[in-house]
Amino acid sequence: MLENLRERLQAHRPRRLKLDLPEAAVLMPIIDRPEPTLLFTRRADHLTTHSGQVAFPGGKREAHDPDLLATALRESHEEIALPRERVELLGRLSDVLSLHGIRVTPYVGLIPPDLPLVPDLGELDAIFEVPLSLFLEDRRHHTDVIPHDGVLHYVPNYHVGGQVIWGLSAMMLVELLAEGFGREISLHREPADSRLCYFPERLLRTRDGLVRTP
Repeated sequence: MLENLRERLQAHRPRRLKLDLPEAAVLMPIIDRPEPTLLFTRRADHLTTHSGQVAFPGGKREAHDPDLLATALRESHEEIALPRERVELLGRLSDVLSLHGIRVTPYVGLIPPDLPLVPDLGELDAIFEVPLSLFLEDRRHHTDVIPHDGVLHYVPNYHVGGQVIWGLSAMMLVELLAEGFGREISLHREPADSRLCYFPERLLRTRDGLVRTP
């Protein structure tokens, strides 16, 4: 499953957002098991922002970080005790813009199984794995339809083991699946077999498409 992933990601030309905004980076760790998994974290309930949300390890760039890859690796070590030397970098994905105006750069890395990872309980309350096959087979729970600058984005929403993977993390997953594994999935195309959930809620479908209600 992973044989061509590095080659595909190295050939990919990810989009860079040319915006003067605070920067952050995340690591999307693929665990090299016989059935590969993706590693996620769950932010602690006591946090004032993003509490309880599922995310990839990562955070804001600090002044001493030489580049954004260093940010992703540093934050992964701080959050889950992942040694940077155990990460095999496979490639980078396109920048995404968070709702808080932060430019986030995702990196994809391969890590060995069964590392002694430990969550920083000041920030996280869980580390968990999801079989990569769940995403490759597009076993989404539903699709969030999110308008941005007049364009609709069809963002998958996954429910697994009591956890919900959605939003920015799900958008990163779509690019990984499309560019890294050649799957027919896109943020800009309505999926054929999925329940749609519109954001914001006050949207109506008309014969001409979607319009915002007053």
